[in-house]
Amino acid sequence: MPAHAELSELLDPRTTVLLTVECQEGVVGADSALPELAAEARAGGVLANIARLVAAAHEGGVQVVHAIAERRPDGRGASRNARLFRAAERLPVQQLSGTPAVRVAAPIEVAEEDLVVRRLHGLSPLQGTDVDPLLRNLGCRTLIVTGVSANVAVPNAVFDAVNRGYTAVVPADAIAGVPSDYTPAMIRHTLALVATVATTDEVLACLTRPRGVRRA
Repeated sequence: MPAHAELSELLDPRTTVLLTVECQEGVVGADSALPELAAEARAGGVLANIARLVAAAHEGGVQVVHAIAERRPDGRGASRNARLFRAAERLPVQQLSGTPAVRVAAPIEVAEEDLVVRRLHGLSPLQGTDVDPLLRNLGCRTLIVTGVSANVAVPNAVFDAVNRGYTAVVPADAIAGVPSDYTPAMIRHTLALVATVATTDEVLACLTRPRGVRRA
């Protein structure tokens, strides 16, 4: 884990953005299309930790971006070039635009100043979406990545962030995947090579201490 001073330097609220990845009702909510993943996110305290981080970001003037994966009812424009996409088409709960499935899941609160970015294709919250240009316009240098899943979307987000010049910070207890022992292995052997790995409490300690005024 990083030293407090090192992490504190990275998490300047003027240049830090908190990203939640696919923390939507149809993925981690009570009526999830992926109940095993939803159970991991909730029983392990991951969703609660994300909610704590979002609340602290709101309080501390750190921009929050929610990345949502959805599809049109007619499927137009959706990716079909991987088994994952084709399997998703057969799930009993569909992540359809405008439905409760694509709302940010409780207990995470969405503030008026939050940005919600929706994508209709692909695996990554950054590649081919509005997230990257929004981060640049916000003056982001450090991206805190939270959410699901550690199997696909979270590592995509981390690698894409690093490839675009951002420093990625991953609170290890604020991401989830399946099976339960996969997430720590992914963090240890992959994400730790390219991102700064911390705990939710360590990140909170940096986000909640007194700082200067955030950018307008």
